[in-house]
Amino acid sequence: MAAKIFETVGKLGLGLAVAGGVVNSALYNVDAGHRAVIFDRFRGVQDIVVDEGTHFLIPWVQRPIIFDCRSRPRNVPVITGSKDLQNVNITLRILFRPVAAQLPRIYTTIGEDYDERVLPSITTEILKSVVARFDAGELITQRELVSRQVSEDLTERAATFGLILDDVSLTHLTFGKEFTEAVEMKQVAQQEAERARFIVEKAEQQKKAAIISAEGDSKAAELIANSLATAGDGLIELRKLEAAEDIAYQLSRSRNITYLPSGHSMLLQLPQ
Repeated sequence: MAAKIFETVGKLGLGLAVAGGVVNSALYNVDAGHRAVIFDRFRGVQDIVVDEGTHFLIPWVQRPIIFDCRSRPRNVPVITGSKDLQNVNITLRILFRPVAAQLPRIYTTIGEDYDERVLPSITTEILKSVVARFDAGELITQRELVSRQVSEDLTERAATFGLILDDVSLTHLTFGKEFTEAVEMKQVAQQEAERARFIVEKAEQQKKAAIISAEGDSKAAELIANSLATAGDGLIELRKLEAAEDIAYQLSRSRNITYLPSGHSMLLQLPQ
């Protein structure tokens, strides 16, 4: 009796285990921000996109392929040339995600690693096309315009592959060694030109000052000549007196000057 009970329990447990395994293999989860595409061994990739949650499938016959539909960043470095044939190193940062409704086509035509296959090639293509329209100097002064043009062209190009670009930005922009050296030489030349211009302006100011001084001296000489012609030697005598008065005043203020009266002997009277 006990043996029959154990046998019955064993069969029941085995049936439950098999049933649990079948049910577990028939369930799959799609996490938040993800979508699933079903591959059927007999009918291929299904056109239906499965949303988030727990879903059923036919074990062994069907297999879910999970895609992350959230925005993801990717940096794409590109070396290209400007309109004036300067080497330009650019790094583009892209926020991308797939169009959920086009996941079956993306999986069928490109594969699960669609970002690796599509983004580097189309980014290089668009960057080379846009950068070639600008000179090296314009890439610096019109960086916002360049970034906007790249974003518009790249967004349109990515849409043909079923991708949405939420953000496109230029994060790195440098030029080749030759261009950098040329810019430095240009700055040095500009500084030397400014220095030379300052020297020329200084010489011009000194020349004007000399001319003004010479004109003043000429005017003064003319006035003196006119005064001499009018007053004769009286002006000269007046100037002599003024000079003598000034000399006497300066000497009177000095402690090392002694005045001796004229016509008197200043020798000490010594005893005979």
